[in-house]
Order: sequence, then structure tokens, then C-alpha cells
Amino acid sequence: MPEPSPTVAVVTGAARGIGAATARRLADDGLHVAVLDLDERAAKATADTIATRGGVAVGVGADVSDTDAVTGAVARIARELGPPTVLVNNAGITRDNLLFKMADADWDAVMGVHLRGAFLMTRAVQHHMVDAEWGRIVNLSSTSALGNRGQANYSTAKAGLQGFTKTLAIELGKFGVTANCIAPGFIASDMTRATAERIGVPWEQYVQDRAKAIPVQRAGQVDDIAQAVSFFVDRRSGFVSGQVLYVAGGPRG
Repeated sequence: MPEPSPTVAVVTGAARGIGAATARRLADDGLHVAVLDLDERAAKATADTIATRGGVAVGVGADVSDTDAVTGAVARIARELGPPTVLVNNAGITRDNLLFKMADADWDAVMGVHLRGAFLMTRAVQHHMVDAEWGRIVNLSSTSALGNRGQANYSTAKAGLQGFTKTLAIELGKFGVTANCIAPGFIASDMTRATAERIGVPWEQYVQDRAKAIPVQRAGQVDDIAQAVSFFVDRRSGFVSGQVLYVAGGPRG
């Protein structure tokens, strides 16, 4: 009998940070991975790294908040790698500010990438999952969904992704598709480094200060999140759906 076709995964915002770590982990798990990012050159660099590790990956540039860009990117992925049946909605941005200082554009930009982006990507990919009668969707939320000063836009978007996940689980479950959500706490990454720079705190000091408030007394690493994604994507996790997993070193990181 012919070998079964490899599972194809799409990871958004995968040029760096959590997305890149997730793409590498899924490739190590044997999946073929589309590394999707607004910055195609950086996406290709991540894909090349995966190839040097013996994996199969392509770098794809697309704005996840743009309908035509998403449609074109998913069609390209299906041509080059095969129909995608795993989707990790990780792409995200921050535009932090206190509510009275927050501009309309800052609100709209965060909603566009996190919520509209996850919606467009999922809508574009889900028919491949339905056709295959199997699929895995993992959305990246945050402990900020519980509320965080200066992040009215980001917190709202991350809370919205939790509701989106639970609805997907209800709608797509009968097609063999699961949908789950991961809410990271403090993760040492490019995004949190940028936060430290913005508030004028040296990076090492910022990490130490944040770690003191975490029950396990350390900062999270991008691989901590990638490992959680790997669990949800695994075929053995088919009875786990509609869940929100806080990967935060404690009840709230």
C-alpha cells in the first residue's frame, strides 16, 4: 500500500518567537509546515532552518488580516505542500496604551491581526479539514485575556480568541476537527523584549522581575508553548476540544 500523505500544518506569525518554535516542533513531529508571516524573507529563513534539521517547510508571506492575501496563501500552500489540515493561529501584534491614550488605529490593528486574521485563516483552511474528515486548530490566546493594564485592545482580542475556539469546536467537531486554545503567560520572546525596551527596563532585569511573580520562578520559553501545541495537534488528542490551556507557570503567569 502507498505511504499516507504527510500532514500539512500552517503556522501564522512563524518567522520568529513562539511561531518559529512551533513550526520547528511540528516539523520535528513529522509534519510538513508552511511558515506564514507578513515578512516572507524571514518566513523563508525559518523554513530553511527546518530544512537543515531534516524537515519539510516552505516560507510564505501574507497579511493574515487581508482576505485576498489569505486565500492566495492557502491555495499556494495546498499546491506546494498539500491540503493543510493543521492550523496554528499565532500571528499577533501589540499596540499597548492606556485606554484614554489609545488611538482608533491601535485598536483596529490589534483586532485585525488577532481576531480577523484567525477568522480568515480558519475559514480558508477548514474546508481542507472537512474534506479530510480530520483536522486540528490551535489558537494562541494569552493570560492578558484575564485583563491587563494598558492592553484593552490586546486583552479583548485574546479573550475573543477563546470564544472563537469554543465555537469552532462546536461547529467542526462532527467533521473530525478539534479546536483548542493556548494562553501563554510571560514568555521570553521578541515581543516581550520590545515591551521591556518600550518601558525602559533592561531586558535581564525585566525577565527577573517577571519571573519572581511566577509560581515556578522562571520565565516561560517559546518551546514551552510549542510543546503544548504539539500535544493538541497529535492524533491521540482527538477527544480534547474547545479547551483553553494556560501555559503560564502557575494559575496566572
